[in-house]
Amino acid sequence: MRFLYFVLLISVLGNYYQELITTKSGLQYLILKKGKGKIARAGDEILLFETTSYRDGTVLYTNENSKNPVKVKIGANQATDAVDEALRGMKTGEIRKIIAPSYLVKRKSYPPNISPDSTLVIRLHVHKILKPKEK
Repeated sequence: MRFLYFVLLISVLGNYYQELITTKSGLQYLILKKGKGKIARAGDEILLFETTSYRDGTVLYTNENSKNPVKVKIGANQATDAVDEALRGMKTGEIRKIIAPSYLVKRKSYPPNISPDSTLVIRLHVHKILKPKEK
């Protein structure tokens, strides 16, 4: 009986364990939910929900509670380098939490609530990868 409980515990904990992946650029991410279908690549347009925050959890921006995803074209300088890199390889429905060092979230100008030297935590949810006729 103890063995059965042990196996059940390992099974449940395994579902919550997430591997932190670090890319060559220094971007780190966790896959919170796997997606399905086509893999997003450079040139694809993505409908995206996101939440950007500081590491302490202070939310700087979110559109996750809205019905209006943001449209981003991968590789077209429409997002920060961190978001652009993280979107590559994602699938519809996938959710990733990325930890983006300041050099990957550089912008030409900054909203008043964002410090240019901050590491940001960004939750990305790919709502849809648009088909060519939907663009």
